[in-house]
Amino acid sequence: MHKFQHDLPSRLDAERIYLRPYQAGDGKFYFSAGLRNKNHLSTYESGNVLCHLKDEAHSELVVRELHADWVARNCFFWGIFHKETNEWCGQVYVGPTNWDLPEFTIGYIADVHHQGLGYISEAVNRVVQSLFEDLHAHRVVSDCNENNVRSWKLLERCGFTREGHLRQNRQNPDGSYHGDFLYGLLRKEYLNREDD
Repeated sequence: MHKFQHDLPSRLDAERIYLRPYQAGDGKFYFSAGLRNKNHLSTYESGNVLCHLKDEAHSELVVRELHADWVARNCFFWGIFHKETNEWCGQVYVGPTNWDLPEFTIGYIADVHHQGLGYISEAVNRVVQSLFEDLHAHRVVSDCNENNVRSWKLLERCGFTREGHLRQNRQNPDGSYHGDFLYGLLRKEYLNREDD
């Protein structure tokens, strides 16, 4: 049984961006984001829901389901928005892997028009801060394709330690294989980083 004595805020602010959960009415822009990013996400994120939106009505249903998952504490999808323009810059996913520890997994994507600008690092750092401070996480973990250099370098910039390498654990669409790097960040490491 989940213990919900702690909660995530409905908005997180960072220097240039803010994050919020998806809500009713977001379907239109989310569908546009899916169309814009389909090719961009196909290499490392082909299973992402953004790649499989059929139309605006389907997209609206998806964002409402993501909101329902947030309320039920099944998982947390944060939209990343630019403070000055309100443009969608990407997304951060948080999944509880063990409420008792507690441990959470984190994932992220960048919008094709906003990659390489540091917005995703800013967002990941802010969400990690919220996980440790608001949900009192003991561990935050992530994994990424071993070939996705930008992704694993981002995790290392955000203080994560590579804890493992799963070799050829996934098959690519062309029949070849790739492995995943496993990363973790402990509460004491986060607190030590904050003290520096």
